Amino acid sequence: MGAAPSTLLGLPRSRRIKQARDFARARLRGQRIVRGCLAANWLALGPGASSRVGVITGRKLGGAVVRVRARRLLREVFRLHQLELKQPLDLVLVARSSIVGKGFSEVENDFLAALRRGKLLKEAA
Repeated sequence: MGAAPSTLLGLPRSRRIKQARDFARARLRGQRIVRGCLAANWLALGPGASSRVGVITGRKLGGAVVRVRARRLLREVFRLHQLELKQPLDLVLVARSSIVGKGFSEVENDFLAALRRGKLLKEAA
């Protein structure tokens, strides 16, 4: 029996960027697009690797509650759309101040628009 869809769309710790050098590598050697409430830095990985995401929320954004909510929104958007990526990536998402007060669908629209602009999504069949 195959894996349940929720299992396929999980986001375990191994799929998150945690080390400063990995964030820096994506920022320095990767590409960048700013769209709406987020900035996306990415670095393409070789075949056989799996995509990873890292989220940055600065203190200018607001208090801890606001920053945690922004991180959760960005990670959830990535989690739901990770199988739509053309190739494995290290993707660093930086929350901008306009994310404060936005709902999931607005953040999702900005995320997808950024990925489309960067030509990172698979072509629709």
